[in-house]
Amino acid sequence: MANICVYCGSSSGNDPAFRNAAAQVGAAVAAEGHALVYGGGHVGLMGVVADAVLAGGGSVTGVMTEHLVDVEVAHAGLTRLEVVPSMHERKARMIALSDGVVVLPGDFGTLEETFEVLTWNQLGLVAAPVVFLDIDGYFAPLFEFVRGAVGAGFVNARHGDLVQRADEPLAAVHRAARPADVFTPKWR
Repeated sequence: MANICVYCGSSSGNDPAFRNAAAQVGAAVAAEGHALVYGGGHVGLMGVVADAVLAGGGSVTGVMTEHLVDVEVAHAGLTRLEVVPSMHERKARMIALSDGVVVLPGDFGTLEETFEVLTWNQLGLVAAPVVFLDIDGYFAPLFEFVRGAVGAGFVNARHGDLVQRADEPLAAVHRAARPADVFTPKWR
């Protein structure tokens, strides 16, 4: 069993495919016997993923800041909700509890969390696979950016490979649950 962290939007977006994929990811996490770690909200894709894991009989740990609990976006039905003082502590705690990451569509926060974990992988601070579920090409510009950064010499090709892509929810969960590749230091 793995603890799968899911980064995704606190909104649902305007394409029903996003909600459908989030529900499928949650169902796959539960069906495969994994547990979910996520931001703790009941709103948007976050709530969809959590509800699907819970409906499948799985365990869900939310990690949320005091501020967000105070504005009433915390999911009331989780297996466990950890409340922390700051966003920095939230991000660190989420990845400390996790074995791998699945990334669904989202906004600035989704990408910020994801790129922090990619950076921590690159520096050898964590070893967590990061898998983007690319629904209808949502992340295509991001993958183009990564290819460009590798081509321009700012990202080592081995570290560019840390940005994994899946087209199906179950494939994303499987990849996130696998052990991470052996660490390659950034400066070699």
